[in-house]
Amino acid sequence: MPRRDRWNTWASYPESRPIPVEGGLVTSRQRGAMAERWWSQRFVAVLESYGLGGRMQRGRAYARKGQVVSLDVAPGELRAKVQGSRATPYAVTVRYPVLASAQWTAVEAAMAGRAGFVADLLDGEVPAALEEVFADVGVSLLPPSWPSLHAACSCPDWGNPCKHLAAALYLFADRLDADPWLLLAWRGREREDLLAAVLPAAGGAASERDPRLPIWWPIPAGAAAPPAADARVDDTPADPPDAVLRRLPPLPVAVAGTPVLDAIAAVYPAVSSD
Repeated sequence: MPRRDRWNTWASYPESRPIPVEGGLVTSRQRGAMAERWWSQRFVAVLESYGLGGRMQRGRAYARKGQVVSLDVAPGELRAKVQGSRATPYAVTVRYPVLASAQWTAVEAAMAGRAGFVADLLDGEVPAALEEVFADVGVSLLPPSWPSLHAACSCPDWGNPCKHLAAALYLFADRLDADPWLLLAWRGREREDLLAAVLPAAGGAASERDPRLPIWWPIPAGAAAPPAADARVDDTPADPPDAVLRRLPPLPVAVAGTPVLDAIAAVYPAVSSD
Protein backbone atom coordinates (compact mmCIF):
# COMPACT_ATOMS: atom_id res chain seq x y z
CA MET A 1 0.00 0.00 0.00
CA PRO A 2 1.26 3.49 -0.65
CA ARG A 3 2.02 5.49 2.47
CA ARG A 4 1.51 9.13 3.34
CA ASP A 5 4.39 11.30 4.50
CA ARG A 6 4.18 14.12 7.05
CA TRP A 7 2.88 16.52 4.36
CA ASN A 8 -0.17 14.36 3.78
CA THR A 9 0.84 13.47 0.21
CA TRP A 10 1.45 10.10 -1.31
CA ALA A 11 5.13 9.31 -0.72
CA SER A 12 5.36 6.35 -3.08
CA TYR A 13 3.43 4.71 -5.87
CA PRO A 14 3.97 1.43 -7.64
CA GLU A 15 5.73 1.99 -10.96
CA SER A 16 3.25 1.73 -13.83
CA ARG A 17 4.19 -0.40 -16.81
CA PRO A 18 3.50 0.76 -20.34
CA ILE A 19 1.39 -1.39 -22.62
CA PRO A 20 3.70 -2.99 -25.20
CA VAL A 21 3.26 -1.67 -28.74
CA GLU A 22 3.21 -3.95 -31.74
CA GLY A 23 4.94 -2.21 -34.65
CA GLY A 24 6.01 0.85 -32.65
CA LEU A 25 8.77 3.19 -33.80
CA VAL A 26 12.02 1.83 -32.39
CA THR A 27 15.27 3.79 -32.27
CA SER A 28 18.06 2.45 -34.44
CA ARG A 29 20.50 2.48 -31.51
CA GLN A 30 19.43 0.17 -28.71
CA ARG A 31 22.32 0.82 -26.34
CA GLY A 32 24.98 3.42 -25.76
CA ALA A 33 24.68 6.88 -27.29
CA MET A 34 21.29 7.79 -28.70
CA ALA A 35 22.73 9.35 -31.86
CA GLU A 36 25.60 8.77 -34.27
CA ARG A 37 25.94 11.79 -36.56
CA TRP A 38 27.24 15.04 -35.13
CA TRP A 39 24.03 16.99 -35.64
CA SER A 40 21.95 14.32 -33.89
CA GLN A 41 24.47 14.14 -31.06
CA ARG A 42 24.28 17.89 -30.73
CA PHE A 43 20.48 17.76 -30.47
CA VAL A 44 20.71 15.11 -27.73
CA ALA A 45 23.41 17.11 -25.92
CA VAL A 46 21.16 20.17 -25.92
CA LEU A 47 18.25 18.13 -24.53
CA GLU A 48 20.37 16.63 -21.79
CA SER A 49 21.92 19.99 -20.93
CA TYR A 50 18.53 21.11 -19.61
CA GLY A 51 19.13 19.01 -16.48
CA LEU A 52 15.70 17.41 -16.56
CA GLY A 53 16.67 14.27 -14.68
CA GLY A 54 15.02 10.87 -14.53
CA ARG A 55 12.13 11.58 -16.86
CA MET A 56 14.57 11.92 -19.75
CA GLN A 57 16.09 8.54 -18.88
CA ARG A 58 12.68 6.89 -18.76
CA GLY A 59 11.79 8.56 -22.04
CA ARG A 60 14.96 7.15 -23.61
CA ALA A 61 13.87 3.66 -22.52
CA TYR A 62 10.41 4.25 -24.02
CA ALA A 63 11.97 5.33 -27.33
CA ARG A 64 14.15 2.23 -27.49
CA LYS A 65 11.28 -0.11 -26.63
CA GLY A 66 9.08 1.24 -29.42
CA GLN A 67 6.46 2.94 -27.24
CA VAL A 68 6.20 5.82 -29.74
CA VAL A 69 3.33 4.97 -32.07
CA SER A 70 3.80 7.86 -34.51
CA LEU A 71 5.99 10.91 -35.00
CA ASP A 72 5.27 13.73 -37.46
CA VAL A 73 7.45 16.77 -38.17
CA ALA A 74 5.82 20.02 -39.28
CA PRO A 75 7.15 23.58 -39.39
CA GLY A 76 7.45 24.64 -35.76
CA GLU A 77 5.87 21.51 -34.33
CA LEU A 78 6.57 17.87 -33.52
CA ARG A 79 3.49 15.70 -33.05
CA ALA A 80 3.63 12.20 -31.60
CA LYS A 81 1.49 9.46 -30.12
CA VAL A 82 3.16 7.62 -27.24
CA GLN A 83 1.76 4.51 -25.62
CA GLY A 84 1.79 4.58 -21.84
CA SER A 85 0.04 2.43 -19.25
CA ARG A 86 -3.45 3.44 -20.39
CA ALA A 87 -5.29 1.97 -23.35
CA THR A 88 -5.22 5.14 -25.46
CA PRO A 89 -1.81 6.52 -26.52
CA TYR A 90 -0.99 9.97 -25.20
CA ALA A 91 -0.84 12.94 -27.56
CA VAL A 92 2.47 14.81 -27.48
CA THR A 93 3.27 18.17 -29.09
CA VAL A 94 6.55 20.07 -29.00
CA ARG A 95 6.39 23.55 -30.51
CA TYR A 96 9.35 25.77 -31.33
CA PRO A 97 8.59 28.95 -33.30
CA VAL A 98 9.81 28.93 -36.89
CA LEU A 99 12.05 31.69 -38.19
CA ALA A 100 10.40 34.69 -39.80
CA SER A 101 10.82 35.13 -43.53
CA ALA A 102 13.39 37.91 -43.08
CA GLN A 103 15.37 35.76 -40.66
CA TRP A 104 15.48 32.87 -43.13
CA THR A 105 16.63 35.25 -45.86
CA ALA A 106 19.52 36.33 -43.63
CA VAL A 107 20.40 32.72 -42.76
CA GLU A 108 20.36 31.69 -46.42
CA ALA A 109 22.59 34.61 -47.40
CA ALA A 110 25.04 33.65 -44.65
CA MET A 111 25.05 30.03 -45.86
CA ALA A 112 25.70 31.09 -49.44
CA GLY A 113 28.69 33.15 -48.34
CA ARG A 114 30.41 30.31 -46.50
CA ALA A 115 33.00 28.21 -48.31
CA GLY A 116 32.04 24.55 -48.45
CA PHE A 117 28.39 25.00 -47.50
CA VAL A 118 27.05 24.39 -51.00
CA ALA A 119 29.07 21.21 -51.48
CA ASP A 120 28.00 19.88 -48.08
CA LEU A 121 24.35 20.57 -48.88
CA LEU A 122 24.64 18.86 -52.25
CA ASP A 123 26.22 15.87 -50.47
CA GLY A 124 23.25 15.70 -48.10
CA GLU A 125 25.43 16.67 -45.14
CA VAL A 126 24.86 19.23 -42.41
CA PRO A 127 27.78 21.70 -42.43
CA ALA A 128 29.62 21.76 -39.11
CA ALA A 129 29.21 25.54 -38.81
CA LEU A 130 25.42 25.47 -39.18
CA GLU A 131 24.71 26.57 -35.60
CA GLU A 132 27.28 29.35 -35.98
CA VAL A 133 25.56 30.62 -39.13
CA PHE A 134 22.25 30.87 -37.29
CA ALA A 135 23.91 32.61 -34.35
CA ASP A 136 25.61 35.13 -36.67
CA VAL A 137 22.21 36.45 -37.73
CA GLY A 138 20.85 36.49 -34.19
CA VAL A 139 18.69 33.35 -34.13
CA SER A 140 19.03 29.86 -32.64
CA LEU A 141 19.04 26.63 -34.60
CA LEU A 142 18.35 24.54 -31.49
CA PRO A 143 16.18 25.50 -28.51
CA PRO A 144 18.54 27.10 -25.95
CA SER A 145 16.47 26.07 -22.92
CA TRP A 146 13.48 23.90 -22.07
CA PRO A 147 11.20 26.93 -21.44
CA SER A 148 11.88 28.06 -25.03
CA LEU A 149 9.87 25.02 -26.13
CA HIS A 150 6.11 24.80 -25.75
CA ALA A 151 5.71 21.13 -24.88
CA ALA A 152 2.53 19.36 -23.83
CA CYS A 153 1.33 15.81 -23.26
CA SER A 154 -2.17 14.50 -22.59
CA CYS A 155 -0.94 12.21 -19.80
CA PRO A 156 -1.80 12.94 -16.14
CA ASP A 157 1.84 13.44 -15.12
CA TRP A 158 2.31 16.95 -13.71
CA GLY A 159 5.97 17.03 -14.71
CA ASN A 160 7.14 18.70 -17.88
CA PRO A 161 8.77 17.02 -19.64
CA CYS A 162 7.11 13.75 -18.86
CA LYS A 163 8.62 10.50 -20.15
CA HIS A 164 6.28 10.55 -23.15
CA LEU A 165 7.60 13.93 -24.28
CA ALA A 166 11.15 12.75 -23.71
CA ALA A 167 10.52 9.60 -25.76
CA ALA A 168 9.26 11.64 -28.72
CA LEU A 169 12.30 13.94 -28.59
CA TYR A 170 14.76 11.06 -28.41
CA LEU A 171 13.07 9.38 -31.35
CA PHE A 172 13.30 12.67 -33.25
CA ALA A 173 17.05 12.71 -32.54
CA ASP A 174 17.29 9.17 -33.88
CA ARG A 175 15.44 10.19 -37.06
CA LEU A 176 17.89 13.07 -37.56
CA ASP A 177 20.69 10.54 -37.98
CA ALA A 178 19.09 9.32 -41.21
CA ASP A 179 17.49 12.60 -42.33
CA PRO A 180 19.18 15.76 -41.03
CA TRP A 181 16.80 17.91 -43.10
CA LEU A 182 14.09 17.16 -40.54
CA LEU A 183 15.77 19.62 -38.19
CA LEU A 184 15.54 22.46 -40.72
CA ALA A 185 11.98 21.42 -41.61
CA TRP A 186 11.08 21.79 -37.93
CA ARG A 187 12.62 25.28 -38.01
CA GLY A 188 10.51 26.16 -41.04
CA ARG A 189 12.50 25.36 -44.20
CA GLU A 190 12.07 22.35 -46.47
CA ARG A 191 15.10 21.01 -48.31
CA GLU A 192 13.97 22.09 -51.78
CA ASP A 193 13.18 25.65 -50.66
CA LEU A 194 16.50 26.04 -48.89
CA LEU A 195 18.55 24.73 -51.82
CA ALA A 196 16.62 26.91 -54.26
CA ALA A 197 17.57 29.98 -52.20
CA VAL A 198 21.17 29.09 -51.30
CA LEU A 199 22.65 27.40 -54.35
CA PRO A 200 22.14 30.09 -57.03
CA ALA A 201 23.63 32.70 -54.69
CA ALA A 202 26.73 30.63 -54.01
CA GLY A 203 28.31 30.59 -57.49
CA GLY A 204 31.09 33.00 -56.52
CA ALA A 205 34.41 33.44 -58.23
CA ALA A 206 36.24 30.43 -59.59
CA SER A 207 39.03 30.97 -57.06
CA GLU A 208 36.52 30.52 -54.23
CA ARG A 209 34.90 27.37 -55.58
CA ASP A 210 34.84 24.26 -53.45
CA PRO A 211 36.65 21.48 -55.33
CA ARG A 212 33.72 19.14 -54.63
CA LEU A 213 31.42 21.25 -56.80
CA PRO A 214 30.91 20.09 -60.39
CA ILE A 215 32.65 22.23 -63.00
CA TRP A 216 29.31 23.30 -64.46
CA TRP A 217 28.08 24.85 -61.19
CA PRO A 218 26.22 27.18 -60.94
CA ILE A 219 23.65 26.44 -63.62
CA PRO A 220 21.35 29.19 -64.96
CA ALA A 221 18.00 29.46 -63.23
CA GLY A 222 15.48 27.11 -64.78
CA ALA A 223 18.09 25.21 -66.81
CA ALA A 224 18.46 21.46 -66.58
CA ALA A 225 21.67 20.14 -65.06
CA PRO A 226 24.06 18.61 -67.59
CA PRO A 227 24.64 14.85 -67.54
CA ALA A 228 26.95 13.37 -64.96
CA ALA A 229 30.64 13.50 -65.76
CA ASP A 230 30.88 9.74 -66.16
CA ALA A 231 27.92 9.53 -68.55
CA ARG A 232 28.83 8.00 -71.92
CA VAL A 233 27.00 8.06 -75.25
CA ASP A 234 27.03 4.68 -76.95
CA ASP A 235 27.64 5.35 -80.64
CA THR A 236 28.59 1.76 -81.50
CA PRO A 237 26.69 0.64 -84.63
CA ALA A 238 23.98 -1.90 -83.90
CA ASP A 239 24.53 -5.49 -85.04
CA PRO A 240 22.77 -6.44 -88.30
CA PRO A 241 19.64 -8.55 -87.79
CA ASP A 242 21.32 -11.75 -89.04
CA ALA A 243 24.41 -11.33 -86.82
CA VAL A 244 23.41 -14.29 -84.69
CA LEU A 245 23.35 -16.54 -87.77
CA ARG A 246 26.86 -15.52 -88.71
CA ARG A 247 28.14 -16.78 -85.36
CA LEU A 248 26.97 -20.32 -86.15
CA PRO A 249 29.34 -22.85 -87.70
CA PRO A 250 28.65 -23.79 -91.37
CA LEU A 251 25.90 -26.36 -91.81
CA PRO A 252 26.28 -29.07 -94.50
CA VAL A 253 22.79 -28.37 -95.84
CA ALA A 254 21.74 -26.48 -99.00
CA VAL A 255 18.43 -25.15 -100.31
CA ALA A 256 18.22 -25.07 -104.10
CA GLY A 257 22.00 -24.99 -104.17
CA THR A 258 22.30 -22.17 -101.59
CA PRO A 259 23.83 -22.88 -98.14
CA VAL A 260 21.00 -23.03 -95.63
CA LEU A 261 22.38 -20.23 -93.42
CA ASP A 262 22.64 -17.87 -96.40
CA ALA A 263 19.08 -18.71 -97.38
CA ILE A 264 17.80 -17.94 -93.87
CA ALA A 265 19.88 -14.74 -93.69
CA ALA A 266 18.21 -13.46 -96.86
CA VAL A 267 14.77 -13.50 -95.22
CA TYR A 268 15.87 -12.83 -91.59
CA PRO A 269 15.41 -8.99 -91.67
CA ALA A 270 11.76 -9.34 -92.73
CA VAL A 271 11.08 -12.01 -90.12
CA SER A 272 12.81 -10.19 -87.25
CA SER A 273 10.97 -6.90 -87.91
CA ASP A 274 7.52 -8.39 -87.31
